Amino acid sequence: MLNNKKILLVHPLGYRSDAAGHDISRLANIMPPLGLASIAAYVERRGMSADIIDCYARPDSDRAICDYLKAERPAFLGLSCTTSSFLDGIRIAEMARSIVPGITTVFGGPHVSALKEELFPRFRGMDIAVIGEGEETMAQLMEKGLDDPASVKGIIYRPGGGAEGCFTGYPDQLLELDDLPFPAYEKLEGFPTSYMLPIFNYPKTPNTSCISSRGCPYSCSYCDRSVFRRSFRYNSASYLYEHLRYLRERFGVRHINFYDDQFTFNRKRVEEFARLMIDRPLGMTYNCAVRAEHIDPELLALMKRSGCWMMSLGIETGDPELLAQHRQNADLDHLARKIRMIKDAGMRTKGLLMIGLPGETEESIRRSMDYVFSLPIDDFNLAKFTPFPGSPIYDRIHELGEFNEDWEQMDCMNFLFVTKGMTRERLEELFQEFYRNHFKRPKVLWGYVAMLWRSPHSWQRFIGNMGSFLKFTRNTERYLEPEG
Repeated sequence: MLNNKKILLVHPLGYRSDAAGHDISRLANIMPPLGLASIAAYVERRGMSADIIDCYARPDSDRAICDYLKAERPAFLGLSCTTSSFLDGIRIAEMARSIVPGITTVFGGPHVSALKEELFPRFRGMDIAVIGEGEETMAQLMEKGLDDPASVKGIIYRPGGGAEGCFTGYPDQLLELDDLPFPAYEKLEGFPTSYMLPIFNYPKTPNTSCISSRGCPYSCSYCDRSVFRRSFRYNSASYLYEHLRYLRERFGVRHINFYDDQFTFNRKRVEEFARLMIDRPLGMTYNCAVRAEHIDPELLALMKRSGCWMMSLGIETGDPELLAQHRQNADLDHLARKIRMIKDAGMRTKGLLMIGLPGETEESIRRSMDYVFSLPIDDFNLAKFTPFPGSPIYDRIHELGEFNEDWEQMDCMNFLFVTKGMTRERLEELFQEFYRNHFKRPKVLWGYVAMLWRSPHSWQRFIGNMGSFLKFTRNTERYLEPEG
């Protein structure tokens, strides 16, 4: 007999577990599945039971999933999937059905929120998809069971168990974020030490991520906005402070990365939060992502005093004409001034860039190199442009170049899209050249040397995984060697 008040929430790995130990992106950054932890806390507050298995933190998790299903026999299996992990989620769902016949598989995350009903005829392993944010929808689904799924807003279900999916429509109102319980971090095995921010992106351990807002007020061509659509909401400063205090006192967390798209959009909120951190210190530092339009010297000085250690900014490209095609307020001079302003305030700066955008040329990539290398950027992340379902550019991407829509490889680590006038091989060569030139710069090298005392744990991780880094480098060099 199934337990109708219990759900197992799973975060799929997205690829073979035996490859996880050599995955550079995973070794460098293991982020807790905060969405699943929030759902778990929410349904438990409503009197139901939830557990989490994070396959990304524990790559060899099939046995754990099987053992849990046999012992607990939950009525629901919830899987939160990105595009690259969706097919692995389908595999896990089918495995669960073979162990617990009658279990209801519920999929959520950006991939299903973007593609909705069109997934259902192709993937019979899906019983239900949650569209948008999942806390209230999942709670209602568990409370009502499957007797009347049409009455639950925010889901796609199969009427009569057929092949087609039927969307019940979006909920009438969005959640008030301050009403949510803190995520159930305690249900993540080994938290917080089993999770780690990117190397050289933190001063202290243990550290973790936190989300204090949902959505984004901007509309860039490459961003998937399927889950939160055009909404933008945020926690109050007092809720945010109490959230950090909870993490400090319960788990000993000493550094936080705010995984918000726009942390400083509401200036008053950030000022109040910073003053709370100054007046009632928690012994914690933090990172955040900002846009140039929403910072100034006075705010930066206050945030520095409150413990802000590093700020990330989306640069995307250093070519002004290309940038103007893909985002709003494309003013690279203004952005450069704000990056220098952050550095002058005493915080580290990290640039977030993409290579291979539609319209990219070798000249635009070299302009990006010149632009980035002219700025006091301590660290940067260069992603390979990937047109995700739900992004504004996705619907017309085949008009703009060659796109191999291989979901399992859509993780910003592969050039699946090649814009007109470029080749995949040349993009890969320029990608490697961009990184090599960055690490050749004396100021950058000295900055990483300074991490010996500013972030000693990062150096320990780097040295401990040096074999994997060297293997990645050798494989890349072999890829770039001409044939024949």
